[in-house]
Amino acid sequence: MPRGTQLSVCLENKPGQLAKMGAALARAKVNIRAISVAASSDCGVVRLVTSSNAKARQVLAKAGTTVVQQPVLLVKAPDEAGVLAAIAGKLAAAKVNVNFVYGSTCGCCDSLLVIGVDDIVKAAKVV
Repeated sequence: MPRGTQLSVCLENKPGQLAKMGAALARAKVNIRAISVAASSDCGVVRLVTSSNAKARQVLAKAGTTVVQQPVLLVKAPDEAGVLAAIAGKLAAAKVNVNFVYGSTCGCCDSLLVIGVDDIVKAAKVV
């Protein structure tokens, strides 16, 4: 199972912050392949998988943003009912805890699921 690296950044929770981050990455020609934003009153935690994490880290650091990296599973999955249940079931059977999942599909092709787990090595073997 392909593994990847997720970048996490905290942006101030106010209008325009996500747009500024997106524009900075675009200027550096970094494509966002997957993204999730979870907001609190102060901060939005942005999790993203990019086409070039090295460039993305450089751009975000130059903007004064702290970047945290984390290994994740990158699962290409068919756009069918029950796929998440099957993947999560395999992880549960192996006693691997799922910390987060995000992804999407357009209804015309496979989806990309980004899965954060407590044991990436074991998870990569069972998924």
